[in-house]
Amino acid sequence: MADSAKSAAAHRGLSAEDRRRLEAVNQRWNDDIVANRKVVLQIYSPLASRADKSGIRVERDIHYASDPRQVLDIFLPDDARGAPVVVFVHGGAFTRGGKSVDGELYDNFLYWFAKHGCVGVNVEYRLAPDAKFPSGAKDVALAVEWIDRNISRYGGDRNRIVLIGHSAGGAHVASYLTDHTIGIAVSRSVAAAILISARLRLECRPDNPNAKNVAAYCGDDPATLNRISAVSHAAHLQHPVLLAFAEFENRHLDTYALEYAHTVSSRHGKAPRVIQVPGHNHTSIVAHFNTGEGILGAEILSFIESVAARDPLDSTAVAEASV
Repeated sequence: MADSAKSAAAHRGLSAEDRRRLEAVNQRWNDDIVANRKVVLQIYSPLASRADKSGIRVERDIHYASDPRQVLDIFLPDDARGAPVVVFVHGGAFTRGGKSVDGELYDNFLYWFAKHGCVGVNVEYRLAPDAKFPSGAKDVALAVEWIDRNISRYGGDRNRIVLIGHSAGGAHVASYLTDHTIGIAVSRSVAAAILISARLRLECRPDNPNAKNVAAYCGDDPATLNRISAVSHAAHLQHPVLLAFAEFENRHLDTYALEYAHTVSSRHGKAPRVIQVPGHNHTSIVAHFNTGEGILGAEILSFIESVAARDPLDSTAVAEASV
């Protein structure tokens, strides 16, 4: 697909003015991530607010553990019966964020999957500096335990739980699945994982725009950061995984995704599916869901279908796609 066609497909649903704003933000993304993220939210939140949400019931702020942040929302299609369960773990550089940014994002992500026949679960977790490594992975474990026990009452199939982590949430999901040193047992109900713009290597490099946030969660000692990075445990992966990152990504996260894929490939002889999403940045890669564009969503649904009846890792085909 030509670059112009890719860009048009990536920005479906946006006005001409908003396409120009997004393209301008993309070109300067790493200059000021916080300010540029605000522009992305200004573009996509109104679209998400106007999206069709009919046929989806939402139950909010269900506690999966005792801390005020250990809560989740469930997005239920009216006719859910034995549906795949999509569990979303938000980002926020380990120190900020929540399951809903402004009442629309990240709800949009779960609404989209619920509209496509999945039961969606939106998970909030404890944050640094109060909660240090590996609290994020432990909260993922607690949430999965709750889902495993309860999701059948909501029409979800407890044997088809797919974990999706964005940014820091991707780091937490990856650590939960593979870091055997933190004392977490992975639920047999987890079928697969999707890591979107995930921080798979922890470091405090001077050019890392979130170096202070990484340090707040797990310190700044290089040896320790290397030891606890998800990429250092990727060889232990026993689940199908899809890796996605944006064309205009937070500095180094695309490289770390490829490093993770290489490590998995070296251990298992098969590379996981890797997708670079054109026309998007670290925030818009999830903010665009349920706003008129469904290319990445369709890739994820295809991946979920492909792993439904397979053993771990059998579904991981070599595929560096440009959607």
